[in-house]
Amino acid sequence: MTNTPLALVGDIGGTNARFALVEPGSVTLNSVAVLPCADYDNLDGAVRDYLQQAGAGDVNRACMAFACPVNDETVRMTNNPWVFRKTAMREALGLELFKIVNDFTAMALGVPHVTADQLHPVGGGVRDMHRPRLVIGPGTGLGVSALVPTHHDFVPLATEGGHVDFAPTDELEVAVQQTLRARFGRVSVERILSGQGLLNLYQALAEIEQEPVRLHTPQAVTQAALQQHDPFARRVLRMFCEILGRVAGNAALTLGSLGGVYVCGGIVPRFLDFFRDSPFRVAFEEKGRMRPLMESIPTYVVTEPYTGLLGAAEALDNEEV
Repeated sequence: MTNTPLALVGDIGGTNARFALVEPGSVTLNSVAVLPCADYDNLDGAVRDYLQQAGAGDVNRACMAFACPVNDETVRMTNNPWVFRKTAMREALGLELFKIVNDFTAMALGVPHVTADQLHPVGGGVRDMHRPRLVIGPGTGLGVSALVPTHHDFVPLATEGGHVDFAPTDELEVAVQQTLRARFGRVSVERILSGQGLLNLYQALAEIEQEPVRLHTPQAVTQAALQQHDPFARRVLRMFCEILGRVAGNAALTLGSLGGVYVCGGIVPRFLDFFRDSPFRVAFEEKGRMRPLMESIPTYVVTEPYTGLLGAAEALDNEEV
C-alpha cells in the first residue's frame, strides 16, 4: 500500500462482517478481515476494532454493503440485531463519505471482478456479455440482484427477491409448504433457500415422512449429505438444490438474464461437486416452451469469498449506485 489515503469497504451479513481497505479507484483488497457480528453491539464497534487491527491511519471514506433494505435513513439488519441511523453512524465514525448499498447489489457489482478460476460453469451455453446477469445466492438469507448493461457500464439492481413466495410444483413440495406455513404463516423462498432454510426443509420433510430428526444445524445436514452416510440428508440437500434451480430459472426468465446466472453466497461453494450432480440445472431448464431459451443461459458457481467486498469497492465511486 502507498501513503495515499485509503477507503474502508465492508460486506455485512447476518453472521459475519467482512472489511478491507482500498486505494482510490482500485478494487484491490488490502488487510481483509472477517469479524463475527455477534461479538459487537453495532457496526461502529466492529469498524473501530477492524481499523485498530489493520493499523489503518485516517480513513474518511467508506462504502458498505448490508444484508437488508437500505433505502431508508434507518438501517435495520434482517438477520442480526444491528440497527443504526445513517447520518449518526457517519458522524460517529468520522467519515466524510459513508455510502451504503444492499449486500447483493455489491455482490452483483463484484461479479465482473471475479477471476476466471473462481467461476465454475454448471451447464448452459455461451453468455451474452451485453445482456443482464442474474446474481443469486443462499447464505444467512437468500440474496438476489442483477447487473443491467448500459453503453459504458452495468447498473446493479437492488432487490429483495429472496422474499418472494415459494411456489411448489409437486405434491411433496405442497406438503413442505403447508408444513412450513403452519410454522411461519407465509413461506418465502428464503424460508428454504438459506442456511436456516436448509434446516427448515430437513425438519419439514422429516415431519412429512415421519423420519427421526437426528440433525440440528444446517452444517450437520450438509455434512451428513456429503459424507453419504445419511440418505435422508442427501435427499434434503438434493431437494434444496432443485428448488434453487427452479427459483433461479424464474428470476432469469423475469430479467432476461442471457448474460448468465451467478450463484454466490456462503453455502453452495462448499459442495460444488454435489451441486453439479444435483437436479439444479434440470430444474433451472424446466420451463415448458421456454426450455430452449433456458438451455442457452449459462450458470456459474462463484467461489471467490470476497465478491461482496469487491463490489463495495466498485460501488465506492460508481455513479450508477
